[in-house]
Amino acid sequence: MNTGYRVAVVGAGAVGVEMIRILRERAFPISDLQVLARSDREMVVDGLTYPVRTTTEEAFAGVQIALFAGTEGEKGAAVTFGPAAVRHGAVVIDNGKDFRMDPKVPLVVPEVNGEDVEWHEGIIANPNCSTVQMVHALKPLYDLSPIRRIVVSTYQSISGSGAPAVREFEQQIRAVADGMNMPDYVHIPAQLAQNVLAGCWTFLENGYQDEEWKMILETHKILHDNQILISPTTVRVPVIAGHSESVYIETERKITADEARDALSRFPNIRVVDDLLGGEKNPFARSCPTPLDAAGGSDTLVGRIREDPFVPNGLLLWVVNDNLRKGAALNAVQIAEEVVRRNRLIR
Repeated sequence: MNTGYRVAVVGAGAVGVEMIRILRERAFPISDLQVLARSDREMVVDGLTYPVRTTTEEAFAGVQIALFAGTEGEKGAAVTFGPAAVRHGAVVIDNGKDFRMDPKVPLVVPEVNGEDVEWHEGIIANPNCSTVQMVHALKPLYDLSPIRRIVVSTYQSISGSGAPAVREFEQQIRAVADGMNMPDYVHIPAQLAQNVLAGCWTFLENGYQDEEWKMILETHKILHDNQILISPTTVRVPVIAGHSESVYIETERKITADEARDALSRFPNIRVVDDLLGGEKNPFARSCPTPLDAAGGSDTLVGRIREDPFVPNGLLLWVVNDNLRKGAALNAVQIAEEVVRRNRLIR
């Protein structure tokens, strides 16, 4: 790496804040950092004040890496300003959904398919948060044996819907605690406090939600394997930070639970939380990761690793991570690191 790169973070919401925080945490070499959003103002992140400038095409002059925070489910700023940033010489790393399935745009989880940044043409896409953590956990198993089938149920925190949805959820919690009426449903389609919502995303004609269909298409693209049979169900749960997933796979050859634990424990940025605890009351008790364990961390946590007693090549996992970090901001910064490491900057 050189002495520093000119970096822009586009977006001052929850993901943008995490991008700024993670750039500092990981000591990404920066000679100039600018924050762009819809209007001029100042923002404070971890006690440091950053000037925020209005996003314009001209603001990308001289920028080498542009991290677009994106907003899941909405047209992101990268649609409007991404091509202009590329014309100015920046590599665009977009957290939104708009470029993910473009065949000319790599869709990257660095630990899984970091080599795909080699063929970028100026824009690299960050996958959906639920896809990121699943493929991160499955890649070391896929390397042992090709995966033939995935059945996944997600338990997704409300922070995945953005800061306004988090505030609305907190209002719902207070309403339940105080015995008051629910606030208006604006950013959440129904009561989430003391509830779970299996219909929290946009439904497609085939009965799937768009969040589920993303997991199918994105997993195929990241793993370069369109033959995997994938059956997802996405669910919103009353948790503020941290997504969890129950993942069932069938592989070409049998992978034992011990093999899986060993492969996962040796894979970058995965932490196996599946130790045998024992004890007088339950000698077979094991540790199990939770969203609270993952919140604020950078690792993907994996536990409940067990073999299917009825299907010879079946294996089950419980996968947890911080959706704003590895599921969004951290993965984007890691992509930037991969671009720099492979010398794939435009200039």
